[in-house]
Amino acid sequence: MPKQLARRWLAGFGVVGVLLAASAIPAFAAPAAEDLDFYAKDVVVAPGGPAKGSNLFARTRTSTMEWGEYTVKVDRSKVAGFADVENADSNPCTESGAILTCKVVAEENDYYTYITMVNLVVRAKDSATPDQQGELKFTVTDAEGGSTTYHSTVSIGEGVDLAAIEQGLQLTGVLGGTLNVPLTVANRGEKAVHDVVLYFEGGYGFGPSKRYKNCEYSPADAFRHAFACRFPNTIEPGGAARLDSSFGFTVPTDDPAPNGHTGVAHWYTPADWEESQSFNPTRLGQQGTEGELRLEPVGPQSRSLQTDVNNQNLSTVMRLQVSGDQGAEVAALGTPATATGKVGATVPLKVGYVNNGPAAVDVDGAKDLRARTELSLPSGVTAVRVPMTCSSYGDWVPGKPGAKKYRCGEHKRLAQGEKIEYEFELRLDEAGTRAAQVRLTFDTGVDLNPANDSATITIIASADGGSEDPGGDDGQGGGDTDGSLPITGAKAGLTAGIGGVLLAAGAVGFVVARRRKTRFVA
Repeated sequence: MPKQLARRWLAGFGVVGVLLAASAIPAFAAPAAEDLDFYAKDVVVAPGGPAKGSNLFARTRTSTMEWGEYTVKVDRSKVAGFADVENADSNPCTESGAILTCKVVAEENDYYTYITMVNLVVRAKDSATPDQQGELKFTVTDAEGGSTTYHSTVSIGEGVDLAAIEQGLQLTGVLGGTLNVPLTVANRGEKAVHDVVLYFEGGYGFGPSKRYKNCEYSPADAFRHAFACRFPNTIEPGGAARLDSSFGFTVPTDDPAPNGHTGVAHWYTPADWEESQSFNPTRLGQQGTEGELRLEPVGPQSRSLQTDVNNQNLSTVMRLQVSGDQGAEVAALGTPATATGKVGATVPLKVGYVNNGPAAVDVDGAKDLRARTELSLPSGVTAVRVPMTCSSYGDWVPGKPGAKKYRCGEHKRLAQGEKIEYEFELRLDEAGTRAAQVRLTFDTGVDLNPANDSATITIIASADGGSEDPGGDDGQGGGDTDGSLPITGAKAGLTAGIGGVLLAAGAVGFVVARRRKTRFVA
């Protein structure tokens, strides 16, 4: 029997993994095929080159569903002349000519609202020629007979072999200091490489020294840095090219210190870069304006689609050690300090924290301060609106109303003076004066001033809607609150705020998605 799922999508950067939490509300019906979103990566393969995976994922569009049983038919007829496409799962599927048929049954509740429906492996035939292209057609049918289709592309490319010359770099820096990093790429293959793409993703300490016109960058408030640069160079077999001397990184002045950061630079052919973006694109988009970054030849030097046949030598791993002594101090927030209303009414409540600096928080590295906000509610009030970034304590269901304790958190970099807040709505069920409690906990790092890591919000509910204390509770919170949480007074907040970003691409530009356990029936 299919089980109830929570709504959560897993994604990550090649070397860095990340989760986006979503709702897990009791399910009512299995999603129809037409109500699912599908994802499958386009692939470029070369004769004699490595095979590549092309999996079909499905994700629900709502949180009020549970998984059912599905039939997946893969029509390989459009690619059969130049590529072999096979089932890569240990569970069998049936084959009839160019049609591969698999039955999928979701078995296990693992708090993810997606499943891997089909695992495929794609290889170019020895007789294939560059620029041949065709589509795989996926037809998904649900238990009620409804169906929908999805297409992905298989292309044949000319096999080439780019290689990063610097396989590993050990860097040292200071707050505000600039590092010159002369990255070099070589052509180790037998064919000329036409055009290259450099993608970098790394920790907060790797701030771009310049933002070039031929590069796209992650948003300025990202907790990590990422960018992609395109170069029109042709690199002949045995040749190499190096980034010009203007390229480098500048350590942010508000980086926690001492600190360590890791970054990875990865070289692509244009076709391989587009392939990496076909499944879940890297969230870039901020075009640079500070001149053009050049790739300069440092050795001897048909424009068919090209794909790299050796993906083990394309990356440069950089480790940056930042010296100094700089931490951060955060203070709990709860507003309003006093919430009043008539019994039966709802009142708004905001909880969170402000970064009092001097270092930024929620970046990365050994000294990063990463806080979570806990809210404990007294008896006599009910949370009726809960942010999706807050989970009920114990069963950890995001956005669940009615709990007495919540834990809130998200990956969002905050500079000094900036704050993060989570907005609740509480229904006043009983008359009386009570206290809600806010407490900060820390996944990593040490707060410079733990004395202000908690706050109290007074909640007054009156039968007639008046503002005076109607009596009843003793004002120390109801019996359902966590008595271990200290009350130290409400904290005043600042007004600035920023938005955060979760990059959906990694050092090698691919999404990493946790595969949901499924059972295939031939």
